[in-house]
Amino acid sequence: MYKSWTINFGALPFVGVHLACLAAFWTGVDPLAIWMCVALFLIRKFGITGGYHRYFSHRSYETSRWFQFILGLLGASAAQRGPLWWASHHRHHHKYSDTDEDIHSAKKQGFYWSHVGWIVSFDYDDYEPKLVKDLTKYPELLWLERYNVIPTIILAVGCYLVHGWMGLVWGYFISTTILYHTTFAINSLCHVFGTQRYDTGESSKNSLWLALITLGEGWHNNHHRYQLSARQGFFWWEIDIAYYVLLLLSAFGIVWDLKQPPKWLLQPEAMIAGRG
Repeated sequence: MYKSWTINFGALPFVGVHLACLAAFWTGVDPLAIWMCVALFLIRKFGITGGYHRYFSHRSYETSRWFQFILGLLGASAAQRGPLWWASHHRHHHKYSDTDEDIHSAKKQGFYWSHVGWIVSFDYDDYEPKLVKDLTKYPELLWLERYNVIPTIILAVGCYLVHGWMGLVWGYFISTTILYHTTFAINSLCHVFGTQRYDTGESSKNSLWLALITLGEGWHNNHHRYQLSARQGFFWWEIDIAYYVLLLLSAFGIVWDLKQPPKWLLQPEAMIAGRG
């Protein structure tokens, strides 16, 4: 079933971020701008991957209340709305993956809808509090949800103050656009291209190249098989940078109880024949 294309004018800032990237032809680029772009991509990508996804959506590890808020700030600075909105929609996706109820199924609703169409639709402006009851009990997260644009605006202003228009364009607009599409690629490309190690009853795939550019999110079939795992690269050769960062944080006691896939799931008999 294909969704109807109704444009939400509240999504104009999202479109504007993309258009602002064209200003790079006017500002040019220098090494500092490139470093800002790369650094802010990686830091905020962890906010999405390690924070919004593996922590807020799946609670795959534990942390303190203060670091929970830091993760929320990092995720919000990526301009992908608040942690409750993100986690609510993601939990809904897992509950109804590749059915007519799935909000972004590439199989049911088409590639473009799963990648970006649902983002600019009126239908998903709000979130379902009942899906994130474990998060709505924190007043600071409710505040961040309500004012989720504040961290990303502060970041944009900071980029300008550090390096002028070039810093704003490369450190914020281009970096944010890359963040958008590496995140959305998991919803779209990782349900179309790649390999399936596990029979999960839906279309999730594993993809090395997507894992590399998303800090480990490309091991998507693994993830759909066992959502609670903080480690999405189930085997040592499956590069999962977000998990390595979580291991480092756990060494300092900042996060703990990193959930792992059960050992039986790593055995050949648990996999589709010949796809270990």
